[in-house]
Amino acid sequence: MQFYLDGYKPGDPFVEEPHPSVAKRLSGLPEEADVVIIGCGPAGLVLAAQLAQFPELRTVIVDRRDGPLEVGQADGVACRTVEMFEAFGLADRLVHEGYQVNEVTFWRPDPERSGSIVRTGRVDDVEEGISEMPHMIVNQARMLAYLREHMRRSAARAEPFYGLHVTDVRVDTADADEHPVTVELQHVENLEPTGETSTIRAKYVVGCDGSRSGTREAIGRRLEGDATDSSWGVLDVLAVTDFPDIRLKSAIHSEQGSILIIPREGGYLVRLYIELDNDRDGEMLRNRSATPEKLAAVANRILHPYSIDVKHVGWCAVYEIGQRLCDRFDDVPDGESDTRLPRVFIAGDACHTHSAKAGQGMNVSMADAWNLGWKLGTVLRGTSPAEVLRTYSEERQRVAQQLIDFDREFAALFSAHSDDGEGGADPERFQRYFREQGRFTAGVAVRYGPSILTAASPHQSLADGFSLGMRFHSAPVIRLADAKPVHLGHAARADGAWRLYVFADRAHPASSDSRLRDVAGFLASAKSPITRFTPPGADPDSVIDVRAVLQQGHRDVTVDDLPPVFLPRKGPFELVDYEKVFCADSADDIFDLRGLDRDRGALVVVRPDQYVANVLPLDAHDELIEFLRSALVEVATPMAPSGQDELDAVTTS
Repeated sequence: MQFYLDGYKPGDPFVEEPHPSVAKRLSGLPEEADVVIIGCGPAGLVLAAQLAQFPELRTVIVDRRDGPLEVGQADGVACRTVEMFEAFGLADRLVHEGYQVNEVTFWRPDPERSGSIVRTGRVDDVEEGISEMPHMIVNQARMLAYLREHMRRSAARAEPFYGLHVTDVRVDTADADEHPVTVELQHVENLEPTGETSTIRAKYVVGCDGSRSGTREAIGRRLEGDATDSSWGVLDVLAVTDFPDIRLKSAIHSEQGSILIIPREGGYLVRLYIELDNDRDGEMLRNRSATPEKLAAVANRILHPYSIDVKHVGWCAVYEIGQRLCDRFDDVPDGESDTRLPRVFIAGDACHTHSAKAGQGMNVSMADAWNLGWKLGTVLRGTSPAEVLRTYSEERQRVAQQLIDFDREFAALFSAHSDDGEGGADPERFQRYFREQGRFTAGVAVRYGPSILTAASPHQSLADGFSLGMRFHSAPVIRLADAKPVHLGHAARADGAWRLYVFADRAHPASSDSRLRDVAGFLASAKSPITRFTPPGADPDSVIDVRAVLQQGHRDVTVDDLPPVFLPRKGPFELVDYEKVFCADSADDIFDLRGLDRDRGALVVVRPDQYVANVLPLDAHDELIEFLRSALVEVATPMAPSGQDELDAVTTS
């Protein structure tokens, strides 16, 4: 993390100075807002945390509960979600507190002992090299607490408003006012109306208000799909057991049903997903009379010959599996997507629901918000055209459909029995499916199709390991200025900036035949995308953050060898940012790991949400400008290009 750019101040450097607009805010709900977020669940707070990085905007977050969630239902945190939390500076905390899922065991009926189970397999939970981040288990309420703290420490000083139930959301498409969305709010205590009401007019509204979303209903969307006849009980327990894999993620199929065991954080807590049989457990299901004691009895029936003695129950629920999905995630009517821009969006369970066993619900909901947040922030800031907002529904609805399809098959395989005629309980079949779908469950299989934000580039071969439309797969590098080993992807913050990674050719950066020097000259010129798209007075990396990766070892290059554009001057004191250039790590060379062309080098353009937008040759200057024109707003008065002589003086002084 970098700080002190605006001057040294004592105290916690991770608490930002409040934006000047904070002091001007009146207490209580404002009458107008740039964005209103409905719901303080995972999607709502990721979106709020992202928009807190745009402190000049007025973002209002409301929730009908009386206060923050204390006990969360979801707990699985996919590798990709941990990567996302790193952009907020929160990954270390999450990893430190959580349970790390390393291996998974598989159990089935013992063919030699009727009524017993036996372990049949044990595999790595996450494929080697799939991410530098682990698969974690952390209580949802704790993750939301991290995000709220991040918001409080931001320059926006953002805080949710609790005890507010949204009763209506209306969009006046004929209103020329810049706040065309009206949000009606009912004040509640313990979810009961107090009689007081409020109204906010907003530029944009996002409904993160769950599967019974009022926002979804207000914009005329419906969840379509079917529920199954499969019911599951969930228990978070402290227990004593002789089951040997109680601290490993375990998928258990027995003659009496199925259980998924998920160890929890803290070393003692464990979650049990318990299949409920419509015959043996039918009365409990019909009467809705499930209790922790009854669910524990079912668990013991399935685990035989092992037993589990529940000492304390932290949380208990029963749910029915169902997969439902909206056809669009915004308010634009069918047939008007080319002529009308969206004003209201839905995210998370408001637009897709599914089972809990694959651990995808919270992760995909957060990814919805991660996709939308930077788009709203940059559109409202004026650095992106409003047309980028159309891509939210296009991109995320397709991902949600893939999730529904995966979840349907995963749930069916997990619940299948050996006598179903399909071999559904075959452990080899389930283990094979688990391994095959590992990238999807880790969250790294998402690929966004071509759009104004993602190119259909013919130059993919320059960087095979940075697939277009997929998340930027980080790799180890050595930071040149201070020789610190770091992960390249961790340089990206949740700040709404695009990243331009310049992977150098073989030539030394100080040599006259260096292609890196040529592209650096272009980036420092009046034709540069930095000049074209960065507002006057803004830091040169605020819209397009340029990073260089060299093939030479960090002891074979010095800062003096660098072109000035890689040493930008920032802040009121025009300080030099020395953290823009990296060298390959000889132990894990990024050029080998990610299939980069060593002779030609490559430009890898990455969106603010860390997805690869384009791959280009180092000399594709016009192609780079043409692509960015669709995603960024060209400023009327371009920022002055970097002063070559002045910056050269900095590098040699």
